[in-house]
Amino acid sequence: MSNLIPTIGIEVHAELKTKEKIFSNSLNTYGEVANTKINEIDLGYPGVLPTLNKDVIDLAIKAALALNCKLNKVMHFDRKNYFYPDLPKGFQITQSRTPIGTHGYVEIEVDGAKKRIGIEDIHIEEDTCKSIHEKEVTLLDFNRAGIPLIEIVTKPVIANEKEAVLYLEKLREILLYAGISDVKIEEGSMRCDANISLKESDSDILGTKVEIKNIGSISNVASSIAYEIKRQKEVINKGKKIIAETRKFDEKNSSTVLMRVKETGNDYRYFPEPDIPYVILDEEWIDKIKKEMPVLPDKLRESYKRFGINDIAINALIQNQELNKFMNKLIELGVNPIISSNIITGDVLGYLNKHNISIEDTKLTVDKIKQLVNKLENNEISSRICKEILSDMFDTDNSVNQIIENKGLKQINDTEELKKIIVKVIKDNQDAITDYKNGLDRSVKFLMGQIMKLTKGQANPKLANELLIKELSEI
Repeated sequence: MSNLIPTIGIEVHAELKTKEKIFSNSLNTYGEVANTKINEIDLGYPGVLPTLNKDVIDLAIKAALALNCKLNKVMHFDRKNYFYPDLPKGFQITQSRTPIGTHGYVEIEVDGAKKRIGIEDIHIEEDTCKSIHEKEVTLLDFNRAGIPLIEIVTKPVIANEKEAVLYLEKLREILLYAGISDVKIEEGSMRCDANISLKESDSDILGTKVEIKNIGSISNVASSIAYEIKRQKEVINKGKKIIAETRKFDEKNSSTVLMRVKETGNDYRYFPEPDIPYVILDEEWIDKIKKEMPVLPDKLRESYKRFGINDIAINALIQNQELNKFMNKLIELGVNPIISSNIITGDVLGYLNKHNISIEDTKLTVDKIKQLVNKLENNEISSRICKEILSDMFDTDNSVNQIIENKGLKQINDTEELKKIIVKVIKDNQDAITDYKNGLDRSVKFLMGQIMKLTKGQANPKLANELLIKELSEI
């Protein structure tokens, strides 16, 4: 038997960040008391008519552009007919024949090589209400009914769980930065299904597909795919056939569990939605959305690299959109980007994580960080003093100069005063002087450390280093 090659496709449902639902004026909310953000349209009352929310189309166009899709400029909605308690009107309004976007891609980097994950299509649809299962009853919360979704379907080109995670992380970044969705998987505003099959390496025919539904986190996507590949290989190696079925991920046992067997193909009897007119996307509409497109993460990464910011800091900035906006304001003001990024992704991010707050919950401002960075760059303060000043900046309105004065942190720039300190440090550390004479460079760093310790970090580091080298050369 040839080697078995996994073929994976992923479907993502992302809730759109609109004020109102897709076909009614009910508010698009999360976490409200059950069945309080609803009306007759959301409940599927007979005789009610949907009214299309233009904001949904705007965000869907933005998503299609961000994911490099070809836009369908003439499109309509379809009825997907099926019966389930969470869909009382007996059909879901979606897009089948004319999805808003097709043939796009997301570019990921796998082990240093770039790979494009093809997007089959993006289509718009309404969400169903939420089913809550308790013992022998199922409760329905219609707050979610009619919330606008886009479903993003990849081509079957993902090779393994690692690529799946990279794709989902990149997709999540794009949707978040473009303001399309808040992509909070834990709240259900981004939901993932994975389709996995195995084929023989010397064949172009794909294997039987197994679907894993509603995977609750990106890490669980990796675990479920890895388990399913292993399970299918074991089945095939035993001479058995893979059955087309729907499974779910059992987080407790890190396995997939059978939900139902797909004995026949689903016949949803799609037909055009008669109560919603065709949507025509003209160039003026598309151009308006293009002008509103923000800078996306990949462009930001390229920009940060050009400024010389290191990869660790870049990733930290991209992962925290608020810090990223803060950083970009500093760059616009011409502040040193390397020093700024080190402060923001180091001490600032550490403080925010420790206290579980955002930068907006502190007293930090772009202007105060600018003052701090400029003083550090001009050697007016040492890195140690910088940390002390910063510790006060989080919860005070005082300027950097006021903090320096209040805490007695003014830097020592007097040459004669520094010389006296350096002479004392040399006298008290004769072993380091011996190391210096023997050509050990570490001795200079050690002596500088002693100078900074003795001055409580207030010595001008550049001037102190120059004076130290001069004194050592005369020994």
